[in-house]
Amino acid sequence: MSATSDDLDKGRRHFLTLATGVAGGVGVIAAAVPFVSSFRPSARARALGAPVEVDISKLEPGALIKVEWRGKPVYILNRTEAALATLPPLDGRVRDPESQQPQQPDYARNQYRSVRPEVFVMIGVCTHLGCAPEYRPDVAPADLGPDWKGGFFCPCHGSKFDLAGRVYDGVPAPLNLAVPPHRFLSDNTLLIGDDRGLG
Repeated sequence: MSATSDDLDKGRRHFLTLATGVAGGVGVIAAAVPFVSSFRPSARARALGAPVEVDISKLEPGALIKVEWRGKPVYILNRTEAALATLPPLDGRVRDPESQQPQQPDYARNQYRSVRPEVFVMIGVCTHLGCAPEYRPDVAPADLGPDWKGGFFCPCHGSKFDLAGRVYDGVPAPLNLAVPPHRFLSDNTLLIGDDRGLG
């Protein structure tokens, strides 16, 4: 009788030890999840500076999308061949045609101010007083005149920029629109705020 009682006590002890160990393990995991999650940047931290990944697979030629990075609007424009052809003839009408001012990373200091000619990435903040320029792809509209080939127009004080974000002469904005650091992770994925490997 005592042998059976000892076996029963050992079985209970084994069960209680195992149950306590499992409950403790679950508690440790439950406590670790928030701690480990705290290492991931919050939405606020991402907005303040963490890189932003953008899918551009559905960005049609001539279309523009807007995303947010560091609390600022970033415009991504898929330029057509016709749009790219408008840029060289405007060299004599823009203030900094060769992008000598440091408004873009070195790898975007070229004729198109971009890594890939067709995909233009810029910060959508006017360099005059910080308004948001409007994308105006229309050619020769009545309000912008017969020489307008498409570009960006700031409605606050009338600054004009071409389709490479280069500022026209004779407008309040002193500099070209800024180009943020960026790189392509694939043909259809753009990373804004991180340009490691470029330069």
